[in-house]
Amino acid sequence: MEMFSKILIANRGEIAVRIIQTARRLGVRTVAVVSVPDRGAPFAKLADEVIEIGPGPAAESYLCGDKIIAAARATGAQAIHPGYGFLAENAEFADAVGRAGLKFIGPSPEAMRRMGGKAEAKAIAATAGVPVVPGYAGESQEARILAREAKRVGYPVMIKAVAGGGGRGMRRVEGDVDFAAALESAQREAKAAFGDDRVLLEKVIARPRHVEVQVFGDAHANVVHLFERDCSLQRRNQKVLEEAPAPGMCAQLRAKITAAAVACAKAVGYQGAGTVEFLLEGAGTLGPEMPWYFIEMNTRLQVEHPVTESITGLDLVEWQLRVAAGERLPLTQAQIAMSGHAIEARLNAEDPANDFLPSTGPIVRLRLAEGEGLRCDAGVEEGSVISPFYDSMIAKLIAHGPDRAAAIARLACGLEHTLVAGPKTNAAFLHALVTHAAFGRGEVDTGLIGRELARLAPARLAAGAVSIGVARMLKGEANARRNASGHPGDAASPWSALDAFQLGAPRRQGRTVLVDGVATKVEVAWTADGPNVSVLGEPPGASAGPPPMVTAVGDSAPVYVLSNMRQVVLDWPSYAVGAGEVGDGSAVHAPIVGRLAKVFVRQGDRVAKGDRVAVVEAMKMEHVLHAPRAGCIDKLAAREGDQVAEGALIAVLAEE
Repeated sequence: MEMFSKILIANRGEIAVRIIQTARRLGVRTVAVVSVPDRGAPFAKLADEVIEIGPGPAAESYLCGDKIIAAARATGAQAIHPGYGFLAENAEFADAVGRAGLKFIGPSPEAMRRMGGKAEAKAIAATAGVPVVPGYAGESQEARILAREAKRVGYPVMIKAVAGGGGRGMRRVEGDVDFAAALESAQREAKAAFGDDRVLLEKVIARPRHVEVQVFGDAHANVVHLFERDCSLQRRNQKVLEEAPAPGMCAQLRAKITAAAVACAKAVGYQGAGTVEFLLEGAGTLGPEMPWYFIEMNTRLQVEHPVTESITGLDLVEWQLRVAAGERLPLTQAQIAMSGHAIEARLNAEDPANDFLPSTGPIVRLRLAEGEGLRCDAGVEEGSVISPFYDSMIAKLIAHGPDRAAAIARLACGLEHTLVAGPKTNAAFLHALVTHAAFGRGEVDTGLIGRELARLAPARLAAGAVSIGVARMLKGEANARRNASGHPGDAASPWSALDAFQLGAPRRQGRTVLVDGVATKVEVAWTADGPNVSVLGEPPGASAGPPPMVTAVGDSAPVYVLSNMRQVVLDWPSYAVGAGEVGDGSAVHAPIVGRLAKVFVRQGDRVAKGDRVAVVEAMKMEHVLHAPRAGCIDKLAAREGDQVAEGALIAVLAEE
């Protein structure tokens, strides 16, 4: 059987780069489809051919199956690799690919429908003798019936989208009073992400471990597993750190769970890469008697597949291409072995200190870690723009070592040597998590991040970083004035500096700067060596030299200062006419660039403090906007469906 000569990649970012790299090694040419914002992205530069398919919103580009198939046929591609996300688990798209005479690099549409739908997958697992989480997976989607079933199952319950994965369309509900709003939000998010708003309910298992098994099948009825991964460290039901093998997993339990995963895959004649996911009841050592339950199957390659590649030495994308081309699995179960330990951290453009709000904009400076046992899968480069249209991932940092302690040490070091200036990132949060004592002991569960969030993502102003940044801006301001004067010799002259110079004691000057957009008072002490800056009464740090792990990017405003992997952005305030309009706590603003997916109020409505006003959808997540105080809606400045800018006015409360 011959390998494909050309494939089209129906995805973007780091997974597109990943697929292109393997295809090139195998001598397979690649076609990249791109949206308008992705023109010139790294994956587009790497591909042999590029076809533009639409504007930024995924619904007008990467989710347009007809455009993607047309691009494949126009370029002579023989197969389509969907990556993960977008159309990767869309059976209708896989069907359409086949009807067009092309090969879908993934499972059959039938297997996708049966195991990709969480309700039927649970039924298949139960028939195969695999334990499943108690819940409701019936056909009815009426709100009153779902509410009744939630009460029967017993709170807390998890609402889960029947289609898709990645934490989209999932909501934990603690009681009756919250159920209706959570259901509506989960259904809306599921519809936007997967085109399917059906949900099921599951009982929340106390302090569970989330363990998944990588499976692979071929067209010759062979199915194998490639061991397990632990994905327990999650935030908002989305994975943050993944590792293989699962810490504390005993051989007996591994044998049970991997056998169950293979049985589920065989039950549907599964072909290609997939993962069978389980919840284990209780943190700590995974002994042979620990209760475990099937929860779902992801019928695609997973974001965290590199940790499996690291411990097995295999290329899972190569396996995908070979299986799709009709070849047998490259190895039998007995030939697959694991070595060492691997951990993956997802470096995202988000602000952990601000409820993990996604961060957009250009990457001003980028340095990704390198070193022994480190691998970095990235879909961006310096100058790339983090767009509100897609997820917030910048890169995946994967550390491999002879044991778990070595992998942890290498990942921590890799995070320390990673630098992203521009959008905020979760690098410091990841480092705090990797070096957390409980993580080091392997005592992990899906609630760990929630319980430890205050320590993992402290919302504290880095005064030393502010001092360094303001000093840089002041020097840049002085240099700009000297350059404008046309007299380089003025550099040594105090008379040319507009810095409140006076004879006598050291000069002190109050200034207002924007610290991450917030006006902050600082005091500048001018010395012979330049400005020293005091912030919040703390002594200036510039004259003492920068503290450990500090990098400043930019010689004039704005300046980005990264201190212990946390970024502070400094700028001078703008005093343009109209700035600060409605700044008295009576307004609701968009926290991020995105689409106004839902407006809950009308002009004249009365709201209580905390009531939902609107929902902004950005980077595949919903951001609910609440009333800052009680009052009457005096003005609605945007309409449902509008694209809104960060800081855009959404609603104004009347004066009372």
